Amino acid sequence: MLTPTRVDLSGSTVIVTGAAQGLGFAMAAEMARGGARVVLVDVQVEKVGLAAASLVADGLDARSVQLDVTDSVAVSEEFGAIAAENGKLDVVVNNAGVGQKLDRISDLPDEEWDRVLAATLTGTFYCGRAAAAIMERQESGAIVNISSINGQNPAALAGAYNVAKAGVITLTRTMALELAAYGVRVNAVCPGPVYTDFNRSVMRQRSESLGIGEEEMIERVRGAVPLGRWGEPEDIARMVAWLASPAADWMTGEVIRVSGGLEGVSAAPPKRTRGDCD
Repeated sequence: MLTPTRVDLSGSTVIVTGAAQGLGFAMAAEMARGGARVVLVDVQVEKVGLAAASLVADGLDARSVQLDVTDSVAVSEEFGAIAAENGKLDVVVNNAGVGQKLDRISDLPDEEWDRVLAATLTGTFYCGRAAAAIMERQESGAIVNISSINGQNPAALAGAYNVAKAGVITLTRTMALELAAYGVRVNAVCPGPVYTDFNRSVMRQRSESLGIGEEEMIERVRGAVPLGRWGEPEDIARMVAWLASPAADWMTGEVIRVSGGLEGVSAAPPKRTRGDCD
């Protein structure tokens, strides 16, 4: 099998949020291997520090920053500091977000709705806004927002997550229009099923909701993917790196699904019996 060609991001300053693990780490690693100076951002201070250190050990240019993307002031200050330290900010990948405890809308607690929207949508807004202010002034840059196939084709029992990821798509398209005059590009990637820690948790919950084993659930998903396999973090990372690179310099406002051909999971849960007090 041929090795995919790595994009050239030499000299670029890149921020990747939610970069301590999973897709975010794969994105940071891919761009660092393309020559970028990468700042790995995550709320998990120890984990993101180890992630950055592993890239440095491979001879790559990386460092870590602890940051809660739901803290508007902290986001603006940190992004400004990174841009000032490096003299510019070329790329921001808004990957940070959280999964949802699966539940029907009729049972979904306020706290869970607020938690998911805050990290996954509002956090993307805060980071996108901070990046936009910097990139407007320098009249260059690229922003890649990470949505999901759930943002295009919602899955049952994940209402808050679906709405958050759909919001990321609309935010992407709005920002693309507003920043086009400055030469700043904004695109979104919608990953399909990738077997990270995030999806392991989802598969456990899905299998419980359907009354089947976790391995059967995993196989059902694999069988639904036209290309016949779960995704790997690198499958998503390569698309993100390409969108961030000069190779995609005539692309903005695009929403690209990277899912092995899977459009979404729309199966409805079965009817349940509810008492008057439920």
